[in-house]
Amino acid sequence: MATHPAGSHAARSVRTLVSAAVGLLIVVTGCTPGHGASTGEGTGRPAATETVAVGSSTQTITVGGQARTFHLYRPASLPLSGAVPLVVMLHGGYGSGTQAESSYGWDAEADSQHFMVAYPDGLDHAWDVGGGCCGTPGRTNVDDVAFITQLVAIVSHALPIDPTRVYATGISNGGMLAYRLACDTTVFAAIGPDSATLLGPCPAPAPVSVIHIHGTADHNIPYNGGQGDGTVKINGPAVPSLIATWREVDHCPAPTVGTAGSVTTSVARCPAGRDVELVTIAGAGHQWPGGEPKPVLERVLHLDPPSGALNATDTIWRFFATHPKPAGG
Repeated sequence: MATHPAGSHAARSVRTLVSAAVGLLIVVTGCTPGHGASTGEGTGRPAATETVAVGSSTQTITVGGQARTFHLYRPASLPLSGAVPLVVMLHGGYGSGTQAESSYGWDAEADSQHFMVAYPDGLDHAWDVGGGCCGTPGRTNVDDVAFITQLVAIVSHALPIDPTRVYATGISNGGMLAYRLACDTTVFAAIGPDSATLLGPCPAPAPVSVIHIHGTADHNIPYNGGQGDGTVKINGPAVPSLIATWREVDHCPAPTVGTAGSVTTSVARCPAGRDVELVTIAGAGHQWPGGEPKPVLERVLHLDPPSGALNATDTIWRFFATHPKPAGG
């Protein structure tokens, strides 16, 4: 796979859920009012399934000697008699797990479609995704891949998570981390980046299903590639070229392309039930389509108003729901 300015990830080996679980400590640091608390403090292992809070709870794990937090949403109606999916929603730069939970509608989607959602917090509101990006994590080579991988291991130990239905999605810097996870791990069945790109090396990724949503008027991460004009200068490949590279990874045939209104969808049906899909929204900027407009928050997060052309949360979940990890990985 073509690469862009190299970060610290080149020497990282593929991580597995088994190795990720070693040496972790999980404690509950808080929970939504009205919900019970879960705790595994002092045990070196996560809380039992029956004590994981229904609703939203905040969890802390230790990764590389550093405390990292994430927010976990367990729908009240989620059946735990069998294995359930897990979606990891990664906030954008300047955001947080709490902000992502309140902004993009994943809790409501989880309620209706019966899955778990995790909302990790980047250190100083950013993620290390390669190429020196972004913020403090990018400058100090924080191992966010290890954090997310270990998060999945911890949640999978505490709840009956289906290892063939673990997914990562995210906006902007968070979507870039979703690509990093696809490059550096084999944990995820599919990824769903929005308004994102790939930075840093990705020499030998394993096949994975991909759905990517992007607006043609995105000035932070330009659809046609090159350096954006956002606060953080992102210089990535053209989005169609990036998607073509993932079609090569997944050994896909040429895609079929259709347009409805301002939305153009390119879909490649690939071996083993995988797909690679690009959803392009004409005239849309750097935003999460279908999100609730929040002008003050959008200014803080350097986002454009959300496009009403589609609902990204619903679109990405429908893709995830039909793309489990194939038998044998």
